[in-house]
Amino acid sequence: MSLARRLLPPIAALRALEALDRLGSATAAAQELALSQSAISRQLQTLEDHLGTALLIREKRSLRLTPAAQDYAVSIRAALGSIANASMALRVGPKGGSLSLAILPSFGMRWLVPRLPDFARRHPEVTINLTTRLKPFSFAAEPFDAAIHFGDNWPGTHRLQLMREQVLPVCAPSLLARATEIPALAKLPLLHIQTRPEAWRNWFRLHGTDPGALPGTTFDQYTTIIQGALHGLGVALLPDYLVDSELMSGQLMRAAETAPVSLGAYHLVWPDDRPPAPALIKFRDWLSFQTEEEENLPR
Repeated sequence: MSLARRLLPPIAALRALEALDRLGSATAAAQELALSQSAISRQLQTLEDHLGTALLIREKRSLRLTPAAQDYAVSIRAALGSIANASMALRVGPKGGSLSLAILPSFGMRWLVPRLPDFARRHPEVTINLTTRLKPFSFAAEPFDAAIHFGDNWPGTHRLQLMREQVLPVCAPSLLARATEIPALAKLPLLHIQTRPEAWRNWFRLHGTDPGALPGTTFDQYTTIIQGALHGLGVALLPDYLVDSELMSGQLMRAAETAPVSLGAYHLVWPDDRPPAPALIKFRDWLSFQTEEEENLPR
C-alpha cells in the first residue's frame, strides 16, 4: 500500500470534520449530514485514530476543534469542493470542461445570469457552476477558478473590468415629499451596505460635502437594502441598474436631483499563480465581448 493511500482518511469522516468546523456544533453537523450526533462523534473518533492525533476539545456535552484541526478543515473544505465540482463536471459536461465561478448575488443575478444563455449557445461544451460569495477569498483554499468582484483590490489575481457601477440616492416617497439638497441628505437616516462601507462618505465628498458621522442601518446584500428603502427605513445609495423598475413605477424616488456617479467597477478576477483553464479562457473572452457591448449602450 502506498504512503498516500495509507494517509488518506475516509471521506465520511472528513465531511463530519468540515461540517463541525463550518457549523460550530455536532448537532448542526448531524442535521446537515442526516446523521445522529453519536454517528458524528464516531466519524470524528475514526479520523483521530486514522491520523494519530487529537482533533477535538471535548467540553461537557460539546465538541470543538483544536486550532490545528481548524487549519486542517480549511484544506479539507477546498479538497471536498474540488471533488464535488469535478464529479458534477463529469456528470453534466465531461468533454468541454467546467468553470467554477464565485459571483456577487445581485450583480450575478441581474447582469451575468441574463447573458449566460448566449454563452451556453456559443460554448455548449462548457459547464458553469455558480456560487455566491460577498467578499474576497483565497483561491488556494476554495475550489473556484474565478470570481466576480467589485473593486480592484484583490491581491494575487488578474482581472478584467466588466462594468462601472453607477449609483444614486433613492428612498420611498413616504420619507421625502420631493428631492432634497445634497447636504440635507446627511441629516436623514441612511442605509449602508457591508461591501461598500465608505460608499456614502465617498459620494458626499464627490459632491463637495463633508458629511461628518453617518450612522444608519447596515445590510449585507442589495436585495435586503432595497426592501429597507421601499419600506421607508431610510435613503439608500444604490446602483441604477438595480432600481430602474422601482423608479419607473414610483415605488422609489430620487432623494436628490443628481446624476448617477461611479464609485468603482465590477471585475472578473482569477488567480495569477497558475495558467487559466481552457473553460476560463473561453468565458473570459466571451465576457470581453459583453463588456464592449456594454460600453456602447447609452446610460
